Amino acid sequence: MSRSAFRWLPVAPDSLLASSQCQGRPAWSEAIHLLWTMWVFIVPVFTPQGYDATWWLLTALSYPVFVLLYAAALSSPLRWVPACALGMAALSLALLRWYPSGMSYFVFGCVFLGSGQWRSPWRYALSLLLLNLVFVGWARAIGFPWSAMLWMPLTTVVVGLLVYVDRMGRQKSAALRLSQEEVRRLAANAERERIGRDLHDLLGHTLSLVALKADLTGRLLHSDPAAARREIAELGQVARDALGQVRRAVTGIRAAGLAAELAAARLLLEGEGVSLQVEVEDAALPAEQETVLALCLREAVTNIHRHARATRVRVGLGGDAGGWRLHVEDDGRGGAIRPGNGLGGMRERLEMLGGSLRIEPAPRRGTRLLAELPHGHAAMAAVPPALP
Repeated sequence: MSRSAFRWLPVAPDSLLASSQCQGRPAWSEAIHLLWTMWVFIVPVFTPQGYDATWWLLTALSYPVFVLLYAAALSSPLRWVPACALGMAALSLALLRWYPSGMSYFVFGCVFLGSGQWRSPWRYALSLLLLNLVFVGWARAIGFPWSAMLWMPLTTVVVGLLVYVDRMGRQKSAALRLSQEEVRRLAANAERERIGRDLHDLLGHTLSLVALKADLTGRLLHSDPAAARREIAELGQVARDALGQVRRAVTGIRAAGLAAELAAARLLLEGEGVSLQVEVEDAALPAEQETVLALCLREAVTNIHRHARATRVRVGLGGDAGGWRLHVEDDGRGGAIRPGNGLGGMRERLEMLGGSLRIEPAPRRGTRLLAELPHGHAAMAAVPPALP
């Protein structure tokens, strides 16, 4: 489906502008590069003719054509971008004899040429070189001095390759984010299917047994009250057993492992260019404690990803006579931390096991989160008894 940019321009789904918007950048971030066309209006200062009538006329005729080609290069399908780029270069070459300001159009054409669907950067570099040879040959043929031409190949090749590498990096980052989202989606689907199978296996037999005993109790209620009371007692025991099994299943569903959370943290942070350093002692934590610390790690990494603007993150887990300590430290912007549902839930889970949570400025820059838990027996003593 086409979208509208600038309220008048239809945008193809595979265009440069659509790709920019999908990556979270506003539409004007691509249009702002038009500011570089200021050189169209500066070049006459360095020419003998200056701002004569010819310059004004050719600017009035050519600049709107260039802007239309620029807009078409942004909004058209990628396969059409090279044609728009060559149109800019052709406009520059056609006017070069009378209009040196048009060399800016040539620079834009060389840069946009790199936005096409090239199989390798070497093909783009070769095309850029050939296009510049055409420019230099034509400029020499119409009498331009060497000093006025040599800067053009250098500018277009350097700028064109830099923009090409930057765009390739953006595309790879977008593809990585899509692959991460797909992995999460597949993992969520697999987990839902597993939960469905577990609950079906767990409750299917139990509920069938409950229905059978309920029917039997109804038939025995008048003819054999004693047998009916036995069936009712067994029915209650079956229900309590089923409740215990459901609780154990839910505990398993909610459980999270530190190894899995560390792997997910590395995928999330390093995909955004954030370095992750991990220092974790090899030790067997009780399942309840490992789950709580893993969930704390998940929440801390999520907050860093969303708000910290960090370049490095350090995660450490160690134990001593007092218990276990998990610290997550970043070098981000720091500042005041507003308690929210995530931090509140993290603190509650730790306190249920006799632990604590502290959030403080890092020694140099950023934020440091410290989660502490006592050893297993002390933590279990702090847990309130379960309801029967």
